[in-house]
Amino acid sequence: MIAVSVKPLFITIFTLSLFLAILFLSPSSPFLPPSSSLPSTKQTGKLEIWGVSRLVEWRPCKWWIHGARTALPAESNGYIRVDCYGGLNQMRRDFCDGVGIARLLNATLVLPKFEAAAYWNESSGFADVFDVDYFIQQMDGFIKVVKELPTEVASKEPFRVDCSKRKGQFDYIESVLPSLLKYQYISITPAMSQRRDRYPQYAKTALCQACYGSIRLARTLEQKAAQLLEAIPKPFLSLHLRFEPDMVAYSQCDYSGLSPASIEVIEAARGDRKPWTGELAHVWRKRGKCPLTPNETAFILQALSIPRNTNIYLAAGDGLVEIEGLKSTYTNVVTKSALLSGEDFLNMHGNTKAALDYYVSINSDSYVATYFGNMDKMVAAMRACKGLHNTLFLSRRAYAELTSKGLDGKELMQALWMAHKQEFSMGRGYALPDCFCDFKL
Repeated sequence: MIAVSVKPLFITIFTLSLFLAILFLSPSSPFLPPSSSLPSTKQTGKLEIWGVSRLVEWRPCKWWIHGARTALPAESNGYIRVDCYGGLNQMRRDFCDGVGIARLLNATLVLPKFEAAAYWNESSGFADVFDVDYFIQQMDGFIKVVKELPTEVASKEPFRVDCSKRKGQFDYIESVLPSLLKYQYISITPAMSQRRDRYPQYAKTALCQACYGSIRLARTLEQKAAQLLEAIPKPFLSLHLRFEPDMVAYSQCDYSGLSPASIEVIEAARGDRKPWTGELAHVWRKRGKCPLTPNETAFILQALSIPRNTNIYLAAGDGLVEIEGLKSTYTNVVTKSALLSGEDFLNMHGNTKAALDYYVSINSDSYVATYFGNMDKMVAAMRACKGLHNTLFLSRRAYAELTSKGLDGKELMQALWMAHKQEFSMGRGYALPDCFCDFKL
């Protein structure tokens, strides 16, 4: 009879069992599904931000979608062309405002003029970016739109009307309508501080329909955008990250710890805009005026329990600095320049490239912005129209206030989670109030 030692056998079995347990339970184990398909609890033990219950959702107001439409007057008071300046979404905002003004003044709308700007590396017009025929078709009954002016009008340039101080209904009726009646063809650039709430409902309805129900990309551009969307690994988060040299320079904020290369390009973009110093710099930052760096953005995303292996589409221009601060934490970051190739993409400029980001962002599984600019407002509103509510604006103010109190590490993460959880659940900053109403859930 052979004697067997029980103790060595027990140790061998225990060691083998422990090894198999580690193999099967390891996050990188081939026997587990990818982490993106696992329940959304992360290192912090909290639910991913998208799992937070929403108390309010924004949807298109019923008075715009289902309300009775006011009939157009039989005679028009003249023609209005909206002159648009800046980036794509700023021009789109101005155009939408212009539609509301034209309807208010009972004018016929001429296709807008888009600025040809060297600064934006841009020369494309409205018809190069948007589907003109679709726009005219969808605006039928809301406002009169023409592709071409009558011969007697087309031979002259429109009379330019300054609208920089015009805000409400009576401003336009008292100061702009007389010029429209006199010259019959005017051009305007709507003031940024519009009081759309003062417009009669038929004018607001035309504005909402133009902005959210009638503008879609030109066919060839939409095909390119759909090609880009198809190439992005799914599911994915679209991140609108704003940390370009000109954005940093415009903010007049100063940052420590940047690379020499980043400092050089930022200083070159500053011009006369010198950064705030001392107590003014501290107050400015606490008010949320300083763009989040890619590194700060990555930290907040981790605080919100966004998995580090999340597929992230970077909706941004080519001039971002310090991008490694994001990519070192989130390794599955893709860009349009990496996914698209060919001569047609290489020849794209500011507006058409921005249109690709816009299309991808409104169709993404989730959308996060580090800024609340024109693109972010437009994307949030269009996602609300489509019933896509995984939309969030990172709070620069919360980050600045919390770090100024000396919070860091897990304590800072917990505080950021609470701040953004409340924002997401209440839908704050989620959609434009002009055309959207909040619905309690």
